[in-house]
Amino acid sequence: MTFTYTPHGVCSRQIVIDIDENTNTINSVSFTGGCNGNLKGITRLVEGKKAEEIADLLEGTTCGFKSTSCPDQLSRAIRAALSELN
Repeated sequence: MTFTYTPHGVCSRQIVIDIDENTNTINSVSFTGGCNGNLKGITRLVEGKKAEEIADLLEGTTCGFKSTSCPDQLSRAIRAALSELN
């Protein structure tokens, strides 16, 4: 399943996640906008991992003085995608 999420409070403008519906494993993640190198690194780290595990790990991550971050927004996107699957 491919899920598109619009993040809030961060530099990235869109997150697209592909999750395997049978295993809840993240097949791919792509960001539009944001810190290119950091987001490419996050993408490589999460691909092939269980969606719930990644959401738990990234939830609550902040960026500078912001109360959220691109990893935190990815966590929210994953949870929204899993909610839609169920």
